[in-house]
Amino acid sequence: MIDLHTHSFFSDGELIPSELVRRAAEKGYQAIAITDHADISNIDFIIPRIVKVCQQLEKLEGISVIPGIELTHVPPACIADLAKEGRSLGAKIIVVHGETIVEPVAAGTNRAAVLSDIDILAHPGLVSDEVARMAAEKGIYFEITTRRGHSITNGHVAQCARKHGTPLILNTDTHSPDNLVSKTFARLIALGAALTNEETDIMFANAENLVRKITA
Repeated sequence: MIDLHTHSFFSDGELIPSELVRRAAEKGYQAIAITDHADISNIDFIIPRIVKVCQQLEKLEGISVIPGIELTHVPPACIADLAKEGRSLGAKIIVVHGETIVEPVAAGTNRAAVLSDIDILAHPGLVSDEVARMAAEKGIYFEITTRRGHSITNGHVAQCARKHGTPLILNTDTHSPDNLVSKTFARLIALGAALTNEETDIMFANAENLVRKITA
């Protein structure tokens, strides 16, 4: 299992990074990214600390531990600049909190995200064809999520991605220990989004390829 969207107590997760990674390793995870919520108020505080702990934990836990950030409820006009700042601070994965239908995310967030230097558009809700085409052109991943609420629109996201060739990646958006899932359960989530077995295999391979790219 590879999971590139999780949260520690540096934002609204329940666990310190060490316990989050320990639990992921115990479940047999190959790689995990810690991508706590950030905006302009805290990005320079969070990323250096995540970078430091990820370097230590990767040596000790035997799995890839990747420092990242999730730009969350950031005004669309600010996303591009904040993504650049995240990269400069050492984030290897940039996630943007997409226009999930269960939160009041600002309209235009999805579009601003795919116009920026990011890796994953998380739970993008009722994402448009235009955004899907743009993401496909730039190789930005749409997220299929196992998280309650956000997962309601997985079927739409999968259908839109299939139509436009947008690459998919599956993440848990973990906030608590029980959010971590097995690869078997992740496959069931994918099938529930009407992805075929072949499409699901490609989605898992996408995660492997992205990890290889950012850890090379």
